[in-house]
Amino acid sequence: MAKRDFYEILEIQKGANADEIKKAYRKMAIKFHPDKNPGDKAAEEKFKEAAEAYEILSNPEKKQSYDQFGHAGMGNGGFGGRGGQGFGGMNMDDIFSQFGDVFGGHFGGGGGRGGRRVNRGSNLRVKVKMTLEEIANGVEKKIKVNKYVSCKTCSGSGAKNGSAFNSCSTCKGSGQVSRITNTILGAMQTTSTCPSCSGEGKTITDKCHSCHGDGIVRDEEVISINIPGGVSEGMQLSVGGKGNMGARGGVAGDLIVVIEEVEHEHLKRDGMNLFYDHFVSYSDAALGTQIEVPTIDGKAKIKVDPGTQSGKVLRLKGKGLPDINTYGRGDILVNINVWTPQHLTKEEKKILEDLSDAHNFKPNPSKKDKGFFERMKQYFE
Repeated sequence: MAKRDFYEILEIQKGANADEIKKAYRKMAIKFHPDKNPGDKAAEEKFKEAAEAYEILSNPEKKQSYDQFGHAGMGNGGFGGRGGQGFGGMNMDDIFSQFGDVFGGHFGGGGGRGGRRVNRGSNLRVKVKMTLEEIANGVEKKIKVNKYVSCKTCSGSGAKNGSAFNSCSTCKGSGQVSRITNTILGAMQTTSTCPSCSGEGKTITDKCHSCHGDGIVRDEEVISINIPGGVSEGMQLSVGGKGNMGARGGVAGDLIVVIEEVEHEHLKRDGMNLFYDHFVSYSDAALGTQIEVPTIDGKAKIKVDPGTQSGKVLRLKGKGLPDINTYGRGDILVNINVWTPQHLTKEEKKILEDLSDAHNFKPNPSKKDKGFFERMKQYFE
């Protein structure tokens, strides 16, 4: 079943800003939250949809990728979200804590976990080189990344085997501390992350010797990336959950893949179209010929009509690159150049001198030809 558009789910326009996206998500979360709709599976699914949509659209890099190529690379181990998990792995109570008192009035406070912070790893950025052949067909790339991964010795907990966790004495396990300040308007209460446990609500009695209590260590990982056809130079793709792992049982950040195009030996790219310059001899241009043109998939033959002028463009339809957002495909445009010989023998000079006075060898472009050349001049400029 095809996924719904994220903007449609949140009932906003594509150009919505960060505040509008957040406001729309609050509205959907309140409307479809399971606490307000007990046993309603449809409402639960809409709640998950809204959480996934907000996770993508609230992240500038993921939003950019989604705006460029939609759902094409957002799931199935590819780019973007994590199947409705939302907010990098936080549970629903953690989501509400991100919005403060907005949800508190509707659902009786910040949830069972008291706003404990979930550590999220940082994003990683890598550059991936792609040839025109790979861009045309899409490709699976395997790249080796040096990053923070979960410590195998302690399974990412940060604690030595058999070591216990103590509830934080400062925040009493809530992960947050409150402060009451007297103002002219009365007592004001503010809540912030506990400085003693960094919002985790617990402390380790004996730290793991491998990761020194962080729960993460440096290591290399080979990551498979499915890159769709039609990407372009500088495009950024987001692979969810493949960045640095978060400390002490946290969630991983994302891997940002930046596309680099490898220049083709013969073909030049302009969007979906490819350009190729081909030189023909004076006699071939006059008499007509058949030439071979390089394409992404090999070579193609194309006819050059008799009397072809230098600068004429021949089209190989559908031999270009795919559009990442549609099913369309570009063309290969072959620019014909007539080669003027630079070194002639006496016999060749005599032949050309005899021909230069012939009527058919005098330049006499028609008005239609002039208009064509003017259009092509503007096109290539």
